[in-house]
Amino acid sequence: MPVLARFAFALIAAAALCGCVTSDDAGPPDGGDAVQPFPANYRSEIPAFLRSYLNNPVGLRDAAMAEPVQRQVAGRVRFVSCVRFIQGGRPQELAIVHVNGRLDRVAGTAAELCAGAVYAPFPELEKLSR
Repeated sequence: MPVLARFAFALIAAAALCGCVTSDDAGPPDGGDAVQPFPANYRSEIPAFLRSYLNNPVGLRDAAMAEPVQRQVAGRVRFVSCVRFIQGGRPQELAIVHVNGRLDRVAGTAAELCAGAVYAPFPELEKLSR
């Protein structure tokens, strides 16, 4: 085998093996199936998020929130915080998904994810302004 061919073969083999040397300790960027940490700052992240998520966050009434619990969201275990309030006379319920201990998004299936949630008053939401 010519020297150049051996060199090319060695280079290709080394490149192929590089993928085998990496570690999965950190998991995929979105948290993947790794054990999710508890969202320690959820009580401050949720009002800050809802201030921009809601068109008009002023005047929320009867605000309540359930502590984050682990639920299956799109086939993965995530912490979910359930929030409910009355806005403009209409009751609303939101399931807020946390990934890697941080607020990630509002899930579209609040009724399913929040079934059986134990709510406690969350007056911080009633104080929101624009």
